[in-house]
Order: sequence, then C-alpha cells, then structure tokens
Amino acid sequence: MALPPPQLRFFFVVVVVVVVEVLGSSTAWAATLQERDAAALRDVRAGLRDLPGSRFFESWDDATTPCDYAGVVCEPDEDDPAALRVSVLTLGTGLADSPGLAGTLPASLASLTALTDLVLYPGRVSGSIPADIGSGLRRLRLLSMAGNQLTGQIPESLAGLPDLHTLDLGNNRLDGTIPCGLLLPSSPSLKVLILANNDGLSGQIPDQFYSSQLFHVDLSRNSVTGTLPLLPQTVRYFSVAANSMQGSLDSAFGNGSAPVDLAFLDLSMNNFSGSIPREVFALPSASSLLLSRNNFTGPIAVPASASAHSATPPWSVVDVSHNGITGEVPEELAAVESLYVNNNRMSGEVPEAVARSVFAGRMTTFYAQHNFLTGFPVPPLPLPDSAALCLSYNCMDLPSPSAADGCPIIGGPLESRPADQCHSTTAADAGSSGGDG
Repeated sequence: MALPPPQLRFFFVVVVVVVVEVLGSSTAWAATLQERDAAALRDVRAGLRDLPGSRFFESWDDATTPCDYAGVVCEPDEDDPAALRVSVLTLGTGLADSPGLAGTLPASLASLTALTDLVLYPGRVSGSIPADIGSGLRRLRLLSMAGNQLTGQIPESLAGLPDLHTLDLGNNRLDGTIPCGLLLPSSPSLKVLILANNDGLSGQIPDQFYSSQLFHVDLSRNSVTGTLPLLPQTVRYFSVAANSMQGSLDSAFGNGSAPVDLAFLDLSMNNFSGSIPREVFALPSASSLLLSRNNFTGPIAVPASASAHSATPPWSVVDVSHNGITGEVPEELAAVESLYVNNNRMSGEVPEAVARSVFAGRMTTFYAQHNFLTGFPVPPLPLPDSAALCLSYNCMDLPSPSAADGCPIIGGPLESRPADQCHSTTAADAGSSGGDG
C-alpha cells in the first residue's frame, strides 16, 4: 500500500500528539487530592491566619482546588495514580514587606506523608511543633520554621529521618533538651542544623559528635552545657556562642584531628578555659575565629606558617577579647583584617608588622585597649580613614591622637593605664593589682 504524502503524514503525527496530550491532561485533571491531605490543608487553614498586611491565604478558598493554593505543590501518588499528594508546603511568602502568619500548627501536619519540603516563614506562629511530625513525614528533606514564636520541645521524632538535609528551628522560644540523635550519625543526611536564638534549649554535645556528617551547625544563644568534643571534619560553620559550655578546647583541637574545612568558628560568651590551642590558628580554611568573653589564659600561639597558607589574608576576623590572655601580640596576626585582643593581660610591644598592616590599610580594625602593652611602633604613614585603632588604657603613652580615635564609644577610659599598675614585671601580676574586667 502506498504511503500518504508527507503533508498527510505530518497531520497524522500532530493528531496523535494532540490526542496523547489531551488524554494525559484528562488523567491529570481527573486526579484528585487524597482526602487525608485535603483534610490536613483544611486544618492548616483553620489554625493559621494572615497577620495584618499579609495576603498569603487569599487563594485558599472554596473556589480554588487545594493543589492550586499558594505554597502547595502536589504530585501523583506513587501507589494510586488517580490521587494526588502534597509534596511541598510553604506557609507564608518570606517577602520583606510581609509580616507573616499567626496561629498554631495542627497535629494533622504529620498526615502529609508525601511531604519532602515544609517551610514556615517568619511570623508569629506559636504553640508547639506536632510531636509525631517526624514519625509521619519520613520523606522530609527540608524543615524550616525559623523566626516564629514556637514553644515546647523539639520532637524526638525528627532525629534519624533518612533524607532530612536541613533543619532550621532558629529564633523561636523552644526549650528542653536538644535531641541527641540530631548531632549523631543516626541522622545520616542531615547537613544543616540551626537551633540558634531559642534561649531555652539545653543538653550537651555528645562525644560521638565527630562522626556526624554535619556541614553547618548553629546552637548559639541557648543553654547548652558541657565541654566541646572533637568536631566533625565535614563542618565548615560552627557556633555555640552565648551558651554555658566550659572546660578546655584540647579535646576539640588538641589531638591533631582538627576539622580541615572549618571556615567559621564562634565559641564566644561561654566559660571555656585553659589556653587556646595552636591548632585553632592552623585551620587552613578559617576566616572567622570568635573566642571572646571566655576564661582563656596563657599566651596565643600561632604557627609561623598559618598566615601564609593562602594568597589573601587568611582571617577576616580574629576576636579573643575579654579573656585572661597573657604574653605578646603574635606577629603572625598581622594578616588579620579585623583583630580584637582588647581586655586581656597582654604585654610587650605591639609587633611592627601589625602596626604597618594597620597603617597600610590591610588591617582595618585593631582593638588592643585594656591590656599592659608597652609600645606601638608608628610607621611614617598616615592612618587611613577606614582604619579603627584603639590602644587606650595600656602601659604606654598613646603614640598619636589616632590611637584613641577609633575606640568604641562605650569601652572604658581612653587615657593610659595608671603607672602603679605597670610596675610589675609581668602582666599577670599587674592584673592582680589593677583588676581588668
């Protein structure tokens, strides 16, 4: 039989494609949201409301199918192609001009068992997180409810979820013990853990913490206690600032197994003591080292090669202020962009390399006030307008007016330290008579 002409063959192909697309659209149109998921969305709408100025729930009405609601993404049910399941639920817009949502979260959230992403944008949602949310939402990859007013405990059911990558519950009012499983290899996919600014979260970091695969950990501004164990080699961002941790850092950095990729370290505002291990300053990727307001003592030991491990200055910020550190300012810290060694018991003359870095504009901030430093070599250069230099309340005459111009407004006296506090041969002895905070 002769083949039809090319034009007719093309027509047949177009007809077949159109029929397939229509049938496919008909199948998708015929699929309906599983009733359990639809009921959970109704509970969400009943429990939450727009704050004045927010218009998120405008599309959540009877004239709109649930899968067309703002923030709802549906996919075919793996077990029943005629049914749809909610796979992504985003509550709120996250826009800067939107105040977010208020209300409480329904327990039926846990029945959205196909959910992979659950995001609650910042607002005033209060009440507790449903206790069995992790038991029901076993497919979760992302859970973010930061910036609300959630109370109660972090559900234990969130620990050990096989696919959970990011858990962000920061900036709420949660309390109770942090589930230990979130900090252990029992949560194998978890890479980002943010529980900051809850104030009431407590517990200790387990000794097996080093074997987790976490990448970003922020437990700052809580009530975490205990010592700091060895950190995972995978972690790049780690903060436990403003907690109640104590002890030395030897177990975290002193055994030669320091995390090689750590870029941001914040241990400030705790009760850590002992000397700062030299391994801290040898972290090859570190850009921010924040260790202020602890009880560290002894001199700062910086490996000679630390400041030369990259073509650019390796540290953007080093802050060891408000401790009991003695000894001299290490010359190797001339590579820091912003260096804070103030409110310690450091002595000796500031290295010329540090002074030249300040006057050359490479170091933009050098705070060394409230120590027992005896000199600061001033290079024959004008101080850049961008530089902040503060040398007040030391055992030296200020080398120039600019040595106090950069001092913070609230930072104590701007003159030199009284001579009777500088007569001792060691800064530690002088400190016992002078009483620095």
